Amino acid sequence: MLAALPLLRGIAVLAEAAPGLAAGDGGSTASVGLEAVPVQGRLLFLGVLFLGTLAVSRFSIRIGIPSILGVLLLGLFININSLHLSHHQAEDLHVFGLALLLFYAGLKTELAAIRGFLEYGLLLAIGGVIASSTVLGLMIWWLASDSGAQLAPGLANSMPLAAALLIAACLGSTDAGATLSVLTQVRHRIPQRLRHLLEFESAVNDPAALLTYGLIVGVFVAGSTASAATAAGPGLELTVLDGLRAFLQQIGVGMIVGVTFGYVAKFVIDWLVHEKAQLLVVAMSIAFVDYGCSHFLGGAGFVAVYVTGMFMSNMRYRRPDVNHESIQEVLLPFNTMTEITIFLLFGLLVSPSDLLPSLSMGVVTAAALMLVARPLSVLLCQPFSPFSWREGLLISWCGLRGAVPLALSYNVVLVIPRLRGVDAASVETLAQNAQSIVFVVVVLNLLLQGFTLPRLASFLGLQPEPPAELQA
Repeated sequence: MLAALPLLRGIAVLAEAAPGLAAGDGGSTASVGLEAVPVQGRLLFLGVLFLGTLAVSRFSIRIGIPSILGVLLLGLFININSLHLSHHQAEDLHVFGLALLLFYAGLKTELAAIRGFLEYGLLLAIGGVIASSTVLGLMIWWLASDSGAQLAPGLANSMPLAAALLIAACLGSTDAGATLSVLTQVRHRIPQRLRHLLEFESAVNDPAALLTYGLIVGVFVAGSTASAATAAGPGLELTVLDGLRAFLQQIGVGMIVGVTFGYVAKFVIDWLVHEKAQLLVVAMSIAFVDYGCSHFLGGAGFVAVYVTGMFMSNMRYRRPDVNHESIQEVLLPFNTMTEITIFLLFGLLVSPSDLLPSLSMGVVTAAALMLVARPLSVLLCQPFSPFSWREGLLISWCGLRGAVPLALSYNVVLVIPRLRGVDAASVETLAQNAQSIVFVVVVLNLLLQGFTLPRLASFLGLQPEPPAELQA
């Protein structure tokens, strides 16, 4: 799954696309239209476009699929080919989005709500991401080999292990918003603690997926700069160790900066905030200063903003009307706008024709994720679970993917050319295939699991917990 700056950037990109629609053509015609269409026309286009997302979201919920899938498909249907946005610019835009999404995820991490299954939640969120990403990466690598080529033709011998693991790491994060919005249809059947677990897992596995992705990049990209003389033996071991050392340094610095800014946020809220409306300014300022300081100190900015959000969510403040719920309340509209903008932009930027070469591989990857990798990761954690096997079955099917995998797919395009052992002639095709596979998997995952999740919950016959007074 923004603040004013990235939202304005994303909306500006959409505004520039409006003349392309008016011109009815891409390329140079769109450039002429950009000068011809007044700003009022662009605002009209933006207003209609975002109102369309509301209509599509409403319809999506009624038919039982996540609203964000409807927004994504709306952008894909409109498919403005005149968006002049490079991969570097798109990734910069999504860095802002991920920073705020992870900050909000930290705010949603309420330790009191998961008391009694904190250890299992952490194991599922962190260990589950590692297990599912590893299994899925190996399956993608095998499917792209000669032995698996018959299931996904067209990619045989063109998917290095590093690229397969990167694709799998992109798909490691689940989206609690999509899951819980689908489960609202059967919310009276779902135990509250199970909803808390799903929300906690999604909040924690966002940074876990990003760290797993960063570890793979650190290990496989570190060796890409090594000379031929050190490309094997101890030289390779040193590059891998360097990558691991840098990875651990980023985590450590990110956590220290995150904790520090958690206390800075408490000081600012206690002594500078005089009304509830100012919480938005504080939250956005802390999130971006936090990310920037962590980056310049050599840490992981995403880890820092998540840790800061988690500390802010579990602190007590001087003002009685300031707590984690009030901070979440002021940030929720921006969080919603972030997801809408990201999914809409992805739909607008992706050309359906680019998806066709990777469609078969994407379908098989989606099946491997939903039927093998995710259930296996939940099964491995089941011996430590306080939930029943029926609840575990629902957890394994609640692995809906959302904004984080799509945002990471843009970084994959930039990382693949730097991977060790990748043929320079196949870099462009491999990068496009990797991004397309992630897109196809996200769409199929949201569609199939989103549509069947309420039916599975009804079939399992889960019962909500009795009220607290009855338990006493």
